Amino acid sequence: MDEQNQSGQQPENNEQQVKVKPAGKYLRMKPFAFIMLLFLTILVTAGLTIFALTFGEQKVVEVKVPVERTEFKQLYEAYDALKDKYYEDVEEDQLIHGAINGLFDSLGDPYSDYMDKEEATSFNDSLSSSFQGIGAEISERNGYIMIVSPIKNTPAEKAGLQPKDLVLSVDGKSVKGMSSTEAVLLIRGEKGTKVTLSIQRGDATPFDVTIVRDDIPVETVYGDIDENGIAHFQITSFSENTATELEKLLEEFEKQGMTAIILDVRQNPGGFLKAAIDISNLFVESGKTIVQIQEKDQEPSIVKADNGIKYNLPITVLIDEGSASASEILAGALKESAGAKLIGLTSFGKGTMQEVLYMEDGANLKFTTGKWLTPDGNWINEKGIKPDVEVKYPDYASLPYVDPTQSFEAGATNPMIQTAERILEVLGYNPGTVDTMFTEESVDALKQYQQDNKLEVTGVLTGETTYALMDAISEKLKTDDPQILKAKELLGTTEATNE
Repeated sequence: MDEQNQSGQQPENNEQQVKVKPAGKYLRMKPFAFIMLLFLTILVTAGLTIFALTFGEQKVVEVKVPVERTEFKQLYEAYDALKDKYYEDVEEDQLIHGAINGLFDSLGDPYSDYMDKEEATSFNDSLSSSFQGIGAEISERNGYIMIVSPIKNTPAEKAGLQPKDLVLSVDGKSVKGMSSTEAVLLIRGEKGTKVTLSIQRGDATPFDVTIVRDDIPVETVYGDIDENGIAHFQITSFSENTATELEKLLEEFEKQGMTAIILDVRQNPGGFLKAAIDISNLFVESGKTIVQIQEKDQEPSIVKADNGIKYNLPITVLIDEGSASASEILAGALKESAGAKLIGLTSFGKGTMQEVLYMEDGANLKFTTGKWLTPDGNWINEKGIKPDVEVKYPDYASLPYVDPTQSFEAGATNPMIQTAERILEVLGYNPGTVDTMFTEESVDALKQYQQDNKLEVTGVLTGETTYALMDAISEKLKTDDPQILKAKELLGTTEATNE
């Protein structure tokens, strides 16, 4: 057996010499050229082979072009027909965005929406620390744009917008049939600019409200504590920082001798699910259910309170028809798992959850991914949560808007005059019969109000006087708030019983 030595050469065989015939003519070629020629030969051979297999009479393999998804066949045909035969040139992007919008519209879900780049920017701004606009949460309902709630201390609240007001038009442009995202683009604008909304309130005659846009800070928790130690926390929305804001105020009021808590989520349109869970966790005993979350084809998953910081004090929750989504999660959790009493009016009724997908071109897809249930398994969608103690707002809380740019003198008639006279009456002045006519009695009552409030005494309802009247009735509602008064009454009873 021949073996290789360490140098890798065969050992010489001295017993036999092998004669080798001289080689014939040969072609000299550099190694690089030879390699390139070999590569080219392989490439050409492969190409010829593929051609023969594909187009030859006896195919070994049939190469197929991938087929598009057949369910979109009609969509493609419609797109091609419009692009080729429509009597005017069409924008490709406009057709594509319209098709995506159609997908979302077909769901019939007011909380699912396609937002193009501009709409998505506006939506994302609303989640930031501040934005410019009027400060109202809106929703699309049955083809109409509806005010869910105005945000506290914003132009919308000061202008008297109320939950369930329908917005018919914006600066004269009808918004019927628009998505809420499309309507927001019309309503928002730069600080200092004006926007006029046509409002339908119940069965009353529609009226116009002109609002000056402003910076809308996203500060979400306001609080105060009275001489009895009852702390009132108003939560205006549920943002990423809301739970932290509330905890800071709770710590501060605890040092001041806090004895009971009122959580106020009236006219709170909701926000982040996590914020509602984090806040509920401050008051729900460890191990008890806060909310149940049910996604498509899944059994409900139960979110329970952990053993973090707890505030074990008597607590009530204020709700109304503007309390939606995360507000209802909090109210349901505290009612069913912490024994809190709910006071006010039946809530809005939004029992679904949405997810936002961010597209490469800057657009957003926002769509419903599941529903949530209260700790006891109740789905409150389109029904709302009923309060334990129903307390209605006084009639003057829903008075129509009085336009400060209008001027009314003795003898004038207008529906706004009836509102102004009712405000004067509530504030303790006697305008005579409350109707649409500005009588001499009305003038005298207005003059007395102007004198008492150090305004120019003219007897004319306009400008600063109108603003003062609306601010005064708003302040009276805060001072004599019947729902807060009822909450304090219940908390006082609870506190006395515990002692």
